Amino acid sequence: MTDNVSLVSGVAQRYASALLDLAEGDGVTADVERDLTAFEGMLSESEDLVRLVKSPAFSAEEQLAALAALLDKAGIKGLAANFVKLAARNRRLFVLPDMIKSFRALLAEKRGEETAEVVSAAALSDEHVAALKEALSASTGKSVNIAAKVDPALIGGLVVKVGSRMIDTSLRTKLNSLKFAMKEVG
Repeated sequence: MTDNVSLVSGVAQRYASALLDLAEGDGVTADVERDLTAFEGMLSESEDLVRLVKSPAFSAEEQLAALAALLDKAGIKGLAANFVKLAARNRRLFVLPDMIKSFRALLAEKRGEETAEVVSAAALSDEHVAALKEALSASTGKSVNIAAKVDPALIGGLVVKVGSRMIDTSLRTKLNSLKFAMKEVG
């Protein structure tokens, strides 16, 4: 299993790196980023599209034809569309979501940005996001983008992950710690 994960991440990294080099060479990095984000949004909204991308039951030609029509209808053109089609032709479409993440990570690294994954019990207000960005930027010394998710099971508080560091101030974790502490006493 670990070998498959490293193989997939290696493929994703190589494709993403090549895409970034091409996008920078053509001066279309912002367009590629926008189009890949739009495609990623379509993936998150459609289980059928995820099935098309991940299923080996479809031939490369079927995947390519379906994606070409979808990309055209969505207005995704140029380098990003060619990249998705190349992944389909090379039977690497199942790695495409990881390729997009790797592309975004490489681009953020070049820009000197860091992405913080923030999970909260309720949706954060714009003021809270701005304050969190400011605090994390001061802490890391880099510009920080927030990728926010909501998990009501946290009850309250936040779980923040920046790079390899994780800060968990959720009530769920505090209650679990208290439960274990009380077991040791009793």
